[in-house]
Amino acid sequence: MITRMSELFLRTLRDDPADAEVPSHKLLIRAGYVRPIGPGLYSWLPLGLRVLRKIEKIVRDEMNSIGGQEILFPALLPKAPYEVTNRWTEYGDGVFRLQDRRRNDYLLGPTHEELFTLTVKGEYSSYKDFPVLLYQIQTKYRDEARPRAGILRGREFIMKDSYSFDVDDEGLRAQYDAHRDAYQRIFANLGVRYVIVSAVSGAMGGSASEEFLAESDIGEDTFVRCVQSGYAANVEAVITAVPPSPPIEGQPEAKVYDTPGTPTIATLVEWANSALDREVVAADTLKNVVLKVRVPGGEWELLAVGVPGDREVDEKRLAAALDPAEHALLDDADFAKHPFLTKGYIGPKALLANGVRFLVDPRVVDGTSWITGADEPGKHVVGLVAGRDFVADGTIEAAEVRDGDPSPDGAGPLVSARGIEVGHIFQLGRKYTDAFAADVLGEDGKPIRLTMGSYGIGVSRLVAVIAEQHHDELGLRWPSSVSPFDAHVVMANKDDAARAGAAELASQLDRLGVEVLLDDRKASPGVKFKDAELLGVPWIVVVGRGWADGVVELRNRFTGETQEIAVGNAASDISAALAG
Repeated sequence: MITRMSELFLRTLRDDPADAEVPSHKLLIRAGYVRPIGPGLYSWLPLGLRVLRKIEKIVRDEMNSIGGQEILFPALLPKAPYEVTNRWTEYGDGVFRLQDRRRNDYLLGPTHEELFTLTVKGEYSSYKDFPVLLYQIQTKYRDEARPRAGILRGREFIMKDSYSFDVDDEGLRAQYDAHRDAYQRIFANLGVRYVIVSAVSGAMGGSASEEFLAESDIGEDTFVRCVQSGYAANVEAVITAVPPSPPIEGQPEAKVYDTPGTPTIATLVEWANSALDREVVAADTLKNVVLKVRVPGGEWELLAVGVPGDREVDEKRLAAALDPAEHALLDDADFAKHPFLTKGYIGPKALLANGVRFLVDPRVVDGTSWITGADEPGKHVVGLVAGRDFVADGTIEAAEVRDGDPSPDGAGPLVSARGIEVGHIFQLGRKYTDAFAADVLGEDGKPIRLTMGSYGIGVSRLVAVIAEQHHDELGLRWPSSVSPFDAHVVMANKDDAARAGAAELASQLDRLGVEVLLDDRKASPGVKFKDAELLGVPWIVVVGRGWADGVVELRNRFTGETQEIAVGNAASDISAALAG
C-alpha cells in the first residue's frame, strides 16, 4: 500500500524545539515522528510508530528464535508482591504509586520480576516443564526526577523484558548466553554501534550482569575499556586494582601538625610541600567525606568514605555501592549535631572513636601512609598508617575512575567513553524464587528451587538511539531495517505526465514489495527535498526534469551518492538497488 504525503498525518518543523537538547530529540520532533504532551511523555505519530513497530518486530523475532513465548502483564500492579521483595520501599520516589477508590495501593510497573515469578509458580510444578522462557513488550513507568533528552529518558517507555526459569545453574548460563547472542544479532540488525560492558545489578539483584551500551557522546553512562585486552565495564562496575601492602615496620610515628588555612586538598598539599622535607602530591593525602545514609524504611545514619585526595567521589559509583540505601550530604544541622566532625579536617580517628562506619578506597591498604585530618580546626596528621594507626570497617568502590588507571585484568590502561544503555542482562539466580518459594518437584521427588535470568531491551529508547547514531546536518538517516518506508518517491515536476509517471512508478514498486512514501503534495521541489532529507528514508527517488529524457534519479540518503535510472526498467532496477 502506497502512503501519500498529501494524506499522511504529518507536519514537519523548520526550527528546533526550544527545550530540545540532543539531536534525536530535535529531529524526531521536527520530522513529525513524536510530539511532547507533558514532561517525559510523548505521543507516537504515524511515522514514529512505524519505526517503533519495526524495532519491536526485530526484537520479537529474535526472542522467538531462542524459544521465547510472549505474554503481556498489566501495567497497573498490586502492592502485595512488591512488598514481599521489599521493592515497594526500595524503589523510593522512582515509582508511580496510586490508590483505587477503596484505598488499595497500586503501582505503575517499572519492571515485572515479581509477576513473572508468581505466574510460573502458579502454572508449573515439575522439573519436566523446564526450561521456560517468557517475555513481553510492554509500557513501563518510572517517575524520573528530571526527564530529559526526549524519549531517551522519559516517564513512560516501552521495554522488552524476558525471564528465564531453570532448575539448575547450568540451564541459567545457557539461557544467559542465548540472550547475549540474540542481543548481538538484534543490535547488528538495527545498525546500532554498541559495546558490551560488565555492570552492577542494582535494585534488580543477581550476580552476573552485563550492559549493552550504544556509543554516544550524549550518553549518561560512562564506561571504560582496555584496548589491549578488550575488558569493558560500566564505571559503577569497575573493580579497583589493589596495590601491594607496604611493610608497617620501620615507618615513623604519626605526627600532628598545625596547618592553618588548609581545609581543601589543594591548600593542604601546598602546606605540605613547604613544611615537609619531601615532595607531596594530592594522592598522598586521605580525603574523608561524611554522608548520611538510610536503608528503605530505616533511619538516617552517618557513613564516612575515605578516598585518596587526588580523587573525587563518583556519585554513580557511590550510589551503586550503597544500593538500595539512599544517601545525602550533610547539612549545617548535621554538623551541629555531631561536633566531632570538623569541616575540612575530618580524620579516621574521630570517625572510628564515635562509631561512624568508615569505608575506604581499595587503594588504602595496610601499610600505606597518609596525610589526613586531625579532627581539630587547622590541624592535620602526617604519617597516619593504615593497619597500624587506624583500621577501616571495610572498602567501597566510590572513587572516580580515570583514563590511564590500570585495567582490573592487568593488561593495560583504561580509556573512557560514553554510552546509552539499550540492553541489560542479569543472572538473577534465586532472589525472586526464594522470595516466593517457587519450587518444583525434581526427578527424585524432592523440591527444587527455580533459578532465574532477567533480560531487558529499551525498545522505545532505541528509536532515539538510532536517530542519535544515524543523522547528519540535514536530518535523519534511518537504516533500512527500521526506516518507516523503503523508498521516498518525490514528484519534483509539475508536468502532468511526470506526475502520472511518478504515481505509476510508486505503484510498480509497491507491487514488488517496496514500502513507498509518495510525496504528491503541491509544494515546491525545494520544500519536498528538505522534507525528504529530514524524514530520513534511506532511498529517495526523484521524478523531476530528467523525466522528459527518460530517467529518474535515485539518491542514497546514507552516502549522498546519486545515480540515474532509465524510466523503462526503473521499478525493478530501484528494487534491486534497495535489496543490494
